[in-house]
Amino acid sequence: MSAPVPQSASRILFDNGEHKCLVFSSLVKGDEGVQTNQFLIVHKGHAAVIDPGGDLTYTPLTIELTKYINLQDLDYVIASHQDPDVIASMPRWLMHTRATIVASKLWARFLPHLASPFVTSMLNKDFSERLLELPDKGANIPLGDAILKAVPAHFLHSVGNFQFYDPVSRILFSGDMGASMTEDAHLPVTDFQAHIPAMRGFHRRYMCSRRVTQLWAGVVREMDVDMIVPQHGRPFQGKVMVNNFLDWISALDCGIDLLTEADYRWP
Repeated sequence: MSAPVPQSASRILFDNGEHKCLVFSSLVKGDEGVQTNQFLIVHKGHAAVIDPGGDLTYTPLTIELTKYINLQDLDYVIASHQDPDVIASMPRWLMHTRATIVASKLWARFLPHLASPFVTSMLNKDFSERLLELPDKGANIPLGDAILKAVPAHFLHSVGNFQFYDPVSRILFSGDMGASMTEDAHLPVTDFQAHIPAMRGFHRRYMCSRRVTQLWAGVVREMDVDMIVPQHGRPFQGKVMVNNFLDWISALDCGIDLLTEADYRWP
């Protein structure tokens, strides 16, 4: 049985009265699974959830969401990539909301495997009618009179991967890029050098190569990003901390950079 949701489950990242961004960082506890962050963006009565997770997070997340929105008014359930801790709860969102599922076109063809025939038969419409497939080049996602930008982040770590930029709050919801394994995921990074050990192993294994991380960092430097918020661990807040992370990841050998013949031998 899941542990009770603590009162501090949600934290407001941005709120100007009309536009609000929240993170839920403590819905998975202990040995239940890897810590994950879920996100809610609300704009003038419209709402989107980013990387809602799987069965571990669905019930506590929906309890938290109802403090801010009517679930039936949810516009989108957005997935940065296909991992279970990102979108395995998709069947429940299809059944209990009218939300459109947003995902890479590369993974859209696999998402029906998450939904049983019972779920699809209850939709009273074709699954494709509830799905927005993102092209590789990215897209603008309308949220009322605002937009969310689906930013290509392929091979970081998934082959079909997107991050989501909110121009109003200037927050980049970065998926696994910037992830860290910590017990204080609700706190922004304040000492970058001290934070590196919590990130290094993950990025060396899960990011494809330094060439790709450099390409990604170059794009982010052209954007007006005030905060990078990953799906795991602590956010990077403010221009200095954002640039510290971009400098670090641009110089890190990772993925195929580290492979040798020793990694491809008979067991």
